[in-house]
Amino acid sequence: MSTQTLLIVDDEAAIRDMLRMVLETADFRCIEAENIQEAYRLIVDERPALVLLDWMLPGGSGVELMHRLKREALTRRMPIIMLTAKTAEDNVIQGLDVGADDYISKPFAPRELIARIRALLRRSSGGGEGEKIQFSGLLLDVASKRVFIKGQPLVIGPTEFRLLQFLMSNPERAYSRGQLLDQVWGANVYVEERTVDVHIRRLRLALQVPQGDSSNMIQTVRGVGYRFSARGY
Repeated sequence: MSTQTLLIVDDEAAIRDMLRMVLETADFRCIEAENIQEAYRLIVDERPALVLLDWMLPGGSGVELMHRLKREALTRRMPIIMLTAKTAEDNVIQGLDVGADDYISKPFAPRELIARIRALLRRSSGGGEGEKIQFSGLLLDVASKRVFIKGQPLVIGPTEFRLLQFLMSNPERAYSRGQLLDQVWGANVYVEERTVDVHIRRLRLALQVPQGDSSNMIQTVRGVGYRFSARGY
């Protein structure tokens, strides 16, 4: 498999250097930009597989660049991770609403960053149909549409399966109910947002079995929605 190119957009050279070292150890090729004008030129010329984008940049914000990329046909599907010190809930929601595929706050754990980059690249390439996703004793088999806890199969409905698959594929990221509706039910399907709460409750119940209780991995994020986490609260 050829090395994938990632674009790091940050005005601090020390952060770009640190990110490049981390990502190169994971066999990614990195290119860098310190402002949105240089970033856009590299995106057009190099067509990176993914963009790591800081919020505050000279000459315009990362959100402005993201607006532009999402408007243009050639770049609207390019995966973007906002990587920023802005951690306020409103900033997270704004970044996701504008079109970011993920949002990681500084400081961050390098292994988690790499894992989330790889998960996003798998989703954007349309791969993963035959994969198995596992956290602790919880295993989701995509091909057979089955879920196991410590080797024991669970009784789980098709909607709960899709919801769990999406959340497990995107660990540690909080999603609003609207975003979950778009990703699990489909953007063209009209379903009330409270439907998500119903299926989250069903999913948690399905994950409560004598072999082990994994329901605490489905976490409520107050004011936002839900996330999957194997870390506990």
